Amino acid sequence: MKKQILFVILIIVSICILSAYVNTNEVSTGESYKEHTPILKVVIDAGHGGQDVGAIGDSGQYEKNFTLSVAKKVVNLLEQEPQIQVYMTRADDSFISQESRYRPKYANKLNADLFISIHGNTFSDSNVSGTETFYYHENSQTFAKAIQKHVAEATGFKDRGTTKKDLFVVKDTKMPSALIEVGYLTNPQDESKMWTDDFQNRVAASIVEGIKDYRAELEKQGQGIWFF
Repeated sequence: MKKQILFVILIIVSICILSAYVNTNEVSTGESYKEHTPILKVVIDAGHGGQDVGAIGDSGQYEKNFTLSVAKKVVNLLEQEPQIQVYMTRADDSFISQESRYRPKYANKLNADLFISIHGNTFSDSNVSGTETFYYHENSQTFAKAIQKHVAEATGFKDRGTTKKDLFVVKDTKMPSALIEVGYLTNPQDESKMWTDDFQNRVAASIVEGIKDYRAELEKQGQGIWFF
């Protein structure tokens, strides 16, 4: 009888030890994955700034203020992502000359993984509306499409798609880069929406989703994102 009781106790102790080992191994594996998941460096560029006011909207407001407001909202969201480090080319009303090529140089020096330049569009015809994204290098096309898809859905404006264009901020950057024209500030109806917090929060969230989708797609393909 005593031998049977001792045998049962040994079995119970063995099960407890095995269970503890499995749980510890699972936690260790999870922590190891998090520790070894590469940090994604993302540069957010608020277009224009300072004396470079950008487009002047139908209401007389400046594009530079719109881009900075949206950029800050994007940064606030990305800062909540543990595997993403986010940087801004400007965090205030600073003037950055185009001649200096500071924006792409800043991203290149950081060895960033992604670069996004935020803008508001303009046209002589105030009826023109839409959201569009520009890229230059072929390795940026997929990224541009991911950003365009989500931002166009968020704005509700006409989806004008993605276009390859010789713009220095996407041409001189060495990582996948996209310039998003959120909407036309010269369209009275669109502009009135673009200055609201609700609209800007939706756009900011959509940019973050575009980044996540692009990263997930590359990981699914086994490519990773950090070799660019």
